[in-house]
Amino acid sequence: MFTRRALGRATLALSLPSLAAPRLTAAQESASFPAHAVTMVVPWAAGGSTDAVARILAARLTQDTGRSFVIDNRAGANGTIGFSSVARARPDGYTLLVGTISTYAMAPHLYSLPYDHEQAFAGIGLIAAQPMILVVPKTSPARSLAEFVALARQPGSTMTYANSGTGSSTHLATELFLQAAGLRLGDVGYRSGAQAVQGTLQGEVSMVIQAASGLLPLIQAGELRPLAISSAGRSAVAPEIPTFREQGFPDYEAVEHIALLAPAGTPPEIVSRLHALTRAAMTAPETRERLAALAVTPETQTPAEWPAYHAAENAKWRAVIRSRNITVQ
Repeated sequence: MFTRRALGRATLALSLPSLAAPRLTAAQESASFPAHAVTMVVPWAAGGSTDAVARILAARLTQDTGRSFVIDNRAGANGTIGFSSVARARPDGYTLLVGTISTYAMAPHLYSLPYDHEQAFAGIGLIAAQPMILVVPKTSPARSLAEFVALARQPGSTMTYANSGTGSSTHLATELFLQAAGLRLGDVGYRSGAQAVQGTLQGEVSMVIQAASGLLPLIQAGELRPLAISSAGRSAVAPEIPTFREQGFPDYEAVEHIALLAPAGTPPEIVSRLHALTRAAMTAPETRERLAALAVTPETQTPAEWPAYHAAENAKWRAVIRSRNITVQ
């Protein structure tokens, strides 16, 4: 039988664990984040430019926080397999997604997705950008974008472009240009971006638009002639190349933006903490130097800016896909 004094001691003992380990506030949880390893899903195979950017970021975050940021490559279905895995993940900040414009703004209008692309993710923000460049063979008579358009508009023109994947970001960037210029060029398909560039080198096609990283060495060697870069303003990766906007296409922009995302429902305090850590990591001088070698520049965007940006990019590429009647078999 318990005495009143014994019952009091028992009650006090039961209450001690909660007194010893009070619940952390959201602000305290944010300040101590991360408490253990974080997984960063890259929805592409290892070795590509997005994977390289993610690994640079993960290494810097590991260094800055003392916690491991681990890359998990989940390739397939144009990136949507990796996106699906993060959409199902626990929204606690410990599973992140490195996404590209081809998957978060283009794929939703080309594929039937197993997740709601508008509601499944919280945007931590853009982290990096890689422009694309329109190049022609060195034997091409076109020495400017205006000359290229004029040649393509001539009656009986048989000019063509290299396409390394229907619905890819480079394909849609090309279609955006052709739409703006009022052109219809022949579509010559290649299995990869590298093969498309090789076909352009050999004069099999009249032009190709590809990411700057794969073109700059050939441009610098004089093997390909650049006519325009796809960024809104001249890019630090190739400041000598004029933009489409400078050459009569004031609304043209098609940059391979890379974003960091988390599952929807991730606490705002954790999203803000991740944004602060990521921004510091991506703008560090050492990171900038490593990104420059990939023809990539850091991009800064807050979580609050993500929804409007995401909506605008989806609307833009949906319109291109529909107006150009682009479908994926």
